[in-house]
This record gives sequence, C-alpha cells and structure tokens, in this order.
Amino acid sequence: MNSNKKIALITGATSGIGRAIADIFAKNNIQLILCGRREERLAEAQATLGKETEVITLQFDVSDKIGVQNAINSLPENWKNIDILVNNAGNAHGFSPIQEGNLDDWDAMLASNVTGLLYVSRAIMPNMVERKAGHIINIGSIAGKAAYPNGNVYCATKAAVDTLTQSMRLDLNPYSIKVTAIHPGAAETEFSVVRFKGDTERAKKAYLGYTPLCANDVAEAVLFVVTRPAHVCISDMVIYPTAQASATIVNKTN
Repeated sequence: MNSNKKIALITGATSGIGRAIADIFAKNNIQLILCGRREERLAEAQATLGKETEVITLQFDVSDKIGVQNAINSLPENWKNIDILVNNAGNAHGFSPIQEGNLDDWDAMLASNVTGLLYVSRAIMPNMVERKAGHIINIGSIAGKAAYPNGNVYCATKAAVDTLTQSMRLDLNPYSIKVTAIHPGAAETEFSVVRFKGDTERAKKAYLGYTPLCANDVAEAVLFVVTRPAHVCISDMVIYPTAQASATIVNKTN
C-alpha cells in the first residue's frame, strides 16, 4: 500500500456511476475501497482494478446499520484514514402516481437513498473530523431539485440528499472537510431497468430520441471535484445532457 496515495470509499461501486467512478479513480492512482451487495461483482471489480491501484472490497447493504458499522470497523488499520467518501448507493423503485405507490418501493428508496447515506457517512466522518481532512461527495439527482410526475418519493429522497449535503457542509466546516453534491440529469445506466422492475424494453424507451449522459460523464465530474486545490470546494454541481433543460423538458429530436 502506498501511503502517499489518497484512499476513496465508494458505495454502490459494482455498476453504473459507482463503477465508473472506481474506474477513473484507479486510473488516477487513488486507492479504492469498493462497497456493494453483490459479491461476484465486487470480486470482478477488485481483480480488474487491482491491476491499476490497490483495491479492497466490503460487502454490505447500506441500509443495514449494524452491517455498515461492522464493515467499516473491519478495515485494516492502514485503510482507515479515508480521504474521499463517495455516497453513490441508491435506486429508484417504481414509477406510479403517489396514490398508487407501492409501500415496499417507498421503504427501499428511503432506506438506500437517505438512511444508507447517513449510516455510511456517520461511520466515516469521525475519523475525518479527528484528522481535520476529507472530502464527501453525495450523488444526488436533478429529481432532488425539481419534482416530476410519478417521481414523488424518489424525488423526495434526492431532495433529502441535497439538504443533507448542505447540512453536512455547515457542520463539518470547522474541520476543513469538503462536502459536494453532484446531481445528474438523465443518465443511461441500470437506473431505469431497476425503476421499471427489469423491463429492459421500457427502460430503453426512456432514452429514445436524444443522447443521455453516461456513467463516465458523471465520473469525470467527480474526478474534477476531488482534484481541486485544497482551498477550493465545488459545493453543488448539476449535470444535464445537452438535450435536457429541466427534470421534465427533454428535446427528443435525434
């Protein structure tokens, strides 16, 4: 392990935006703690990215309070000083008007998008506070900036991420800890497949007629944010594909 390299912990690191962030960090000599629920994907990511940088994995569900704390506590001593925390884990479940919403979907979104972010952050922040150093990046969504039809609870969870990021920045300011929120617009990852319960055809239709963001677009923004000088903090970043003007306006003319 190279003590001169930064250490980044990424949740939801086995697919989509999380995996793209892991890829770009590895190429830039950042040591990785990759977190996720799927053991086989964690193993593949470790084998692949381990060719470029030091990598360890932690298998847990961010919504499991005890599991989160046990996983963070299990880190080897020389991996405990985490420089960068990327709270990426989260999902959208279902796309129904609120009066028809599935309660299990609501629970799942609140648990992963809000409670999970809090559990992981709470496990890592004390070490950053003690060292008076660190950077927390919360992956939000334009859904947290403006609600859209049938988005209801997902939009509410991402609005919570936005507000929590602001609160973190206030509380952690005395300790020189940077806090950033990055809010992607329409991005073609596994997001819509999960939202539409595995209906890949419906998921594909969501991106017809225009070019959406890809996971690497967001990862490049994250890399930019974490490589700013010590006196610079990018606090809030919204990223749209060119065709998109708001949560509900997309120019589908391609």
